[in-house]
Parts: sequence; C-alpha cells; structure tokens
Amino acid sequence: MKIYFLGTMGWFDTKLGNTLCVLVDTGKEYIIFDAGTGFSKIDNYIKDRRPIYLFLSHFHLDHIIGLHTLNKFSFPQGINVFGPKGVKKMFSLMINAPYSKPVNKLKLGIKVSEISHKSKFPFNIKYKELLHTTVCYGYRLAAGGSSIAFCTDTGPCKSINSLGANTDVLITESSLPPGIVDRGWPHLNPEQAARAAKTSKAKKLVLVHFDAGDYPKEIDIGSAEKSARKIFKNTIAARDGDCLDV
Repeated sequence: MKIYFLGTMGWFDTKLGNTLCVLVDTGKEYIIFDAGTGFSKIDNYIKDRRPIYLFLSHFHLDHIIGLHTLNKFSFPQGINVFGPKGVKKMFSLMINAPYSKPVNKLKLGIKVSEISHKSKFPFNIKYKELLHTTVCYGYRLAAGGSSIAFCTDTGPCKSINSLGANTDVLITESSLPPGIVDRGWPHLNPEQAARAAKTSKAKKLVLVHFDAGDYPKEIDIGSAEKSARKIFKNTIAARDGDCLDV
C-alpha cells in the first residue's frame, strides 16, 4: 500500500498545508479518509478506473469542506462515500444549491451510504466510535498483507488502541500542542498519541491534523514529532505531499 497525505492540518488551511485528507492506494482500489481541503488534490493520484471509496470520520467542516470540489472530477467509476449515521442528509444538504453544484449535475456518479457492520467491501475495514464532541469514527484497513488505522478528532480512548492494535501504521491526530490537555473539546496532544501507539503495539505512528491555531510554524510540528518520539520512537509528523510505503 501507498499512503498519500494530501492534507495534514486541522481547522483551516495555512501555509503549512490543507485540512485533513489521506489517500491510500492498495493496488486494487483507492481509499480516501476524510475530505478536508486536501481532497481537491485526489485527481493528481487517481489515474485509472479502479474503485474509489471515501470514508468520512465525522461532519465537522474541516473534514468535509473539500466535498465542494467534487465538480472538478470526472472519474468514470464514480466515488462510493461512507460515513456515520446522517451522512446522506449531510451530503444532500451540502452538495446542493445554494452551497455547491447539486449531485445530479456532477460529472461523476456518487453513491452515499451509512456504514454499518453489514456493509460489504472487497477489502477488510473496521470502524469504531472515537471520543469527540459529536459522533466520530476511526477506521482500520487491512489490504495486501498490510494494515493501517486512521483515528482523528478524538481524546484518548480504547477505540484507538483497538483499531491500532498491531497495525503497520497508526495515523492519528495531534491537534493539541505538547503537554496541553483540553477535556472539554476532546483531542490528542503528541504525547497522548504516542502512548496510544505504544499501548496498541503499532509499528509506526504518523501524526496529522495539527490545529492551525496551535501549530502556526514548521518548528511547532517538529516539536510535536520530537515530543512523541520520546515515548514512541518510530513516530513521524506528516506534511502535505508526503508518501509512505507500507
């Protein structure tokens, strides 16, 4: 698998990057996690007719605002969209007048479904609810003998450990700066993310979703990476445009 980090920031775009979007090329399909502003770049990576799946964690704007760029794409295979309960309602509201071009006017087919344990996929994917201010799902993908977990917008919780257990790569957020805890708005700092990786016995930790207000400079992201490495050595902080082979 190849993992492309198209957006690594949280809340809003800065000179450091776009809001969250991660694309995974399994060799058989394209799997996208979240549709922040980085979503607008997917046509730089999707070059053939393999199936495309988009998994949304939740509906905060920095994770779905990139959907308004759907009108630039013309993938003949369309996109299969999955998310928590309410994803169909959200989609019909947002991808519609007056906010965006309506779904029936797009150049590609879109199928939107609420994910459930009855959902069928040609690959192995699991999901669990994370700890956030609204319903938010983390995902675990296994394909081609490799596994990754994607857990963003969450405070420390057992679901991260479960989804990340023995994965090749645990991708999780680092919204808060080192040492800062905010229980009223559940997110992780780099140390908490590193402890989750250590507890889950993941092989590698990748930090994403750096809160734009708390990470205004590259040095701040570097500081988060250093703080996490003190607890979990095999940690990297992803930047927009990074690619990781798994």
